[in-house]
Amino acid sequence: MSIQRSPSSCSWWWRGLYRCVGLNYARDRLVEGYLWCYAIYHEKEFAFSRIFLTKQLMLISLMDDTYDAHATIEECRQLNVAIQRWDERATSLLPDYLKRFYTELLRIFKDATSEVAICDTYHVAYARKAFQDLSAYYLQEVEWLHQDHKPSFKDHLSLSAMSIGSPTLCVGLMVGMGDPVTREAFEWAAGYPKVAIACGKIARLLDDIAAFKGGKAKGDMASSIECYMVEHSVTSEVAISKILSLLEDEWRTLNQAHFEHHSHLLVVRRIINFANSMLVFYARKDAYTFSINLKETVESLFVKPIPM
Repeated sequence: MSIQRSPSSCSWWWRGLYRCVGLNYARDRLVEGYLWCYAIYHEKEFAFSRIFLTKQLMLISLMDDTYDAHATIEECRQLNVAIQRWDERATSLLPDYLKRFYTELLRIFKDATSEVAICDTYHVAYARKAFQDLSAYYLQEVEWLHQDHKPSFKDHLSLSAMSIGSPTLCVGLMVGMGDPVTREAFEWAAGYPKVAIACGKIARLLDDIAAFKGGKAKGDMASSIECYMVEHSVTSEVAISKILSLLEDEWRTLNQAHFEHHSHLLVVRRIINFANSMLVFYARKDAYTFSINLKETVESLFVKPIPM
């Protein structure tokens, strides 16, 4: 599958899904999502993995916008129960507007199971479990907001580094990569090792800095910056300075992973690629949400020919 064909096939899939589920409040960000996955692996031999990871990312985006901006607290609880059951019969638990999303979610993972090599069907089971974990993290954030709970900076970062979805995708990116990625590697990634957590913290902290500078939407849970400001009675400048220092620690964790996980080096390198891509998406603004900031990058990779 050529690089040009991959976005086209994803676009065809996404248009059908977006119309089918009817969640018009959710962000329509297929190109941006594909770019993110392309940054993790651009090689031709990983075309299936890249496309399935794009599908996972788009499903996460739909789920995130549902939990974060649209569903009531009770609907969030119902959605999480259904996702934990992962059974078509659980559709009856959901409000009508979420039933098609849930049905399509199950179908997409089921289709992936039939598309990978027979010996690799367990790959999808690990990705599914990571998706279920993410749903629980989303619900915990919603519960905190509903209860007007003010978490400590440490507790906030522990949860929000997971709810941003990066550790989930550190498991999902392995699906379909073939023999070099073993069951032991999936067990390792599914335990959310330090390198996956570091990827999540980098994404969360960069996103929070970008969002704080751009203005927080009403109703959002307090960011890590705001938690730090309240807990330590400091200005935003001091809080951001502290967070930039923490980011340096997480980049060091990523670098150390190169030397600590020789048996999983293929996966570690993809996770590091993923973390590096955060600088493209969050260096100035949240470029996934405000995608005009990615226009030149997208055009240079997928539209404009490379000069010879």
